[in-house]
Amino acid sequence: MEALIELFFKTWGFGGASGVYRLSDAIWLDKVLEARQGTPVSLGTIFLHIAHQLDLPLMPVIFPTQLIMRADWLDEEMWLVNPLNGETLNEHQLQVWLKGNLGLGAELEDDDLDESENILVVRKMLDTLKAALMDEKQMEIALRASEAVLSFDPDDPYEIRDRGLIYAQLECNHIAISDLNYFVEQCPEDPVSEVIKIQIHSIELKQVTLH
Repeated sequence: MEALIELFFKTWGFGGASGVYRLSDAIWLDKVLEARQGTPVSLGTIFLHIAHQLDLPLMPVIFPTQLIMRADWLDEEMWLVNPLNGETLNEHQLQVWLKGNLGLGAELEDDDLDESENILVVRKMLDTLKAALMDEKQMEIALRASEAVLSFDPDDPYEIRDRGLIYAQLECNHIAISDLNYFVEQCPEDPVSEVIKIQIHSIELKQVTLH
C-alpha cells in the first residue's frame, strides 16, 4: 500500500486541484487523468480502481466531509488515507473536519467510517459534478447529471429541488415550478423552503410578464 501511495502521489504527481479553472474539470475522470489534479471523490475513485486491480484491501468511505479510503489489515489495524494527498488520517483530524462541517456538537461515530457501496460513490461523484456544473452555469450538462442522480432515488425531494433550479435557469418555467413545489410540499420544515417559495413566486411573475 505504501508503495502505491508513493507511486500515485509522488512519482505520478496526482493531487488536489490547485489552479484548475473549472471545478468540473477536477471531477471528469478523463480530465483528472490528463491533468493529474482532482477532488477527493475523483482521485479516490482512480486510486481505489488501481488498488483493487492489485488485490489491496482498500475500500471507500463516504465521510460527512469527503470521500476517504480505508484499509483493514489482518492485525485489525484500520488505516485511513486522504485521497487528496495520500496522507494518513487520524481520529483527531476527522473530528476536526466533522465539527467544522456539521458544528461543534458533532461527534465521530463508528458508522461514519463504514465501507460505502460502490453505487453510493458513483452517486457522490455525480452529485459533486452536478453542483460544479450548476455553479459554472453549464446547465444543459448539469441537467443530465441531475437526471443521473435521480435515477438512484427518483423521489428524493432535494434532488428534485436541484433539478427545478436547473430548469429555472434553462427557462423551462412550468417544469421548474412543478419540481420546486414538490420540494416545498415534501420538506415544509426545511429552512430552504422559504427561499424556494420566493423563487417560485419570481418565476410565476416572470411567466405573467411574458404573457
